Amino acid sequence: MLLSIALTATGLSASRRPAAAAPRARHGSSARKGPASVSLPSPDNPLVAIRVLFQVGAADDPSGKEGLAALTAAMLGEGGTQRRTWAEVLDALYPMAAEIHTMGDKDAFVFEGTIHRDNLAAFADLLAEQILTPRFAEEDFTRHRQDALDAISKTLRGNDDEDLGKQALATVMFAGHPYGHPTAGTVAGLQAITLEDVRRFYGDMFTQDRLIVGVAGGYPDGFPEAFRARFASLPAAGKPRKKMTAPARHAGEVLIVEKDARANAVSIGHPLALTRADDDFYPLYLASSYLGEHRTFTGVLMLELRQKRGLNYGDYAYIENFIQDGGTTFPLTNISRRAQQLEIWLRPVAPQATIFAVRAALFELDKLLRDGIPAAGFEATREFLLHYLDLWAQDPSRRLGYAIDALIYGKDVVAELKARLPTMTPAQVDRAARKYLDPKRLSMAIVSDNASALRAELLSGKPTPMSYDTKDTPEDVLAQDKAIERFPLPISPARVKIVSARDMFEK
Repeated sequence: MLLSIALTATGLSASRRPAAAAPRARHGSSARKGPASVSLPSPDNPLVAIRVLFQVGAADDPSGKEGLAALTAAMLGEGGTQRRTWAEVLDALYPMAAEIHTMGDKDAFVFEGTIHRDNLAAFADLLAEQILTPRFAEEDFTRHRQDALDAISKTLRGNDDEDLGKQALATVMFAGHPYGHPTAGTVAGLQAITLEDVRRFYGDMFTQDRLIVGVAGGYPDGFPEAFRARFASLPAAGKPRKKMTAPARHAGEVLIVEKDARANAVSIGHPLALTRADDDFYPLYLASSYLGEHRTFTGVLMLELRQKRGLNYGDYAYIENFIQDGGTTFPLTNISRRAQQLEIWLRPVAPQATIFAVRAALFELDKLLRDGIPAAGFEATREFLLHYLDLWAQDPSRRLGYAIDALIYGKDVVAELKARLPTMTPAQVDRAARKYLDPKRLSMAIVSDNASALRAELLSGKPTPMSYDTKDTPEDVLAQDKAIERFPLPISPARVKIVSARDMFEK
């Protein structure tokens, strides 16, 4: 389907035009006032997707009030307005079979929904009302703050070991950095936030200079412009964004989070000095996909650890923050960041196999960096991605999300990969991987119910041989296991720490 893209953004020059621009693309003048906008018309589609994104996130949280950005966004997207209580908002949405979703991360929050065009005007009115005239009711504030506290103290620390491991790793990789705390906040930070803090943060941060308004699908002529114009009532500008400093090096650090758990969740990674805006991102993405695309059996980590050895459920690699979009295998759009990270996830792993699994993952990373991407692996990964990319933007809302991200980064990741992959070479992939992926900089977070034993095993340096329940493990796998069980772990003994899950994210 040919999509016409209209983009209006301060400072988006023709030389930085996103590669996603279709032949009919139009770019508005950078001198145009008001919020940036993206429109993707698809006249035959009966659905319309709307996204209202503010480049405001957890990185903007004031010190001591971690969680303020997320709490403010929650009160806009799931709170009352000056005309309606939250119950009345839900009553108005119900006959339209519509929802307003609020999603966000460190540098952006987005309010979005998809609606049949017959109900577009009414839905747009509700969405604009939510953002422009929030009620900021005490009962909404109490509800959302308690929800956030429960999400940290009960869900994250109690029931979601995989995300606990990911968030624990972030506290190591980004210690002392604006990305170092969960987007939802900390217990102490949330308890310190008042309703007046939310009102003030809204006025300071939810401004036109941080706003991108997007519309896609079968909308009527003039709708995007009229909808965008409604946000001219917001302040033109507010507080400037915090400068993004480079994270401090935390190489070799291991954080073991102790809690009741039948299996261990392992997260490994280090910060990366590149984003989609950089040309090196694209060959590096192929390298990460070769290692392990999310929930697919194409990556060597999944093939070697799960398929050949049956060590666990899933083994994946990422070169940017990944939040799964519902039940799909795809990432959420509009969680753009100004800094990214390498992450390797091993989920979940039996306690007796954990160190071997870590060694196996690092063994594969080392082999990639040492020997380069194999020709067969390169061709298979490139062929996979050229087809898989079509699924990333398969509906109006996701296409719109990627178009907005393209406006932020200056490059459309789908279009860039489609354009670059056919002529990409293994040498380009090897160069990018060796430039940005550094095993000596890796840190780890492991969720475990026997932290002391795990720490002792890590520090012993002893081989960790693997024993299989079946008798038909191939001889080549057993032979490779001999090298894996002795593979050196990049850890600093003095920096292997244990913390109770109940103490995580308190401050």
